Amino acid sequence: MAISKEEVNRVANLSKLSFDDSELEMFTKQMGNIIEMVEELENVDTTGVAFTSSVAAEITVLREDVVIKGETRDELMKNVPESKDGFIKVPAIMDNGEAGA
Repeated sequence: MAISKEEVNRVANLSKLSFDDSELEMFTKQMGNIIEMVEELENVDTTGVAFTSSVAAEITVLREDVVIKGETRDELMKNVPESKDGFIKVPAIMDNGEAGA
């Protein structure tokens, strides 16, 4: 499946990114290569291959789970630059479900 410059540009706009023509060309080619690689991996026969969740032979040593008293909401909110109705206020990143121009 090939990816078009228009598709890459649309995703870039949704991500609030902008590229010049040479960057758009480069990223379109790179995304195309990634998609081709994933499509190739989808065709690999993995019948009989055991599931692998970790390649490290080390055993993780976990500490005992001990409940400790945490900070109060008021204490945590002291570090927040802006809040509203007890919640952290952050800048909007989406406008009506679409990226802005």
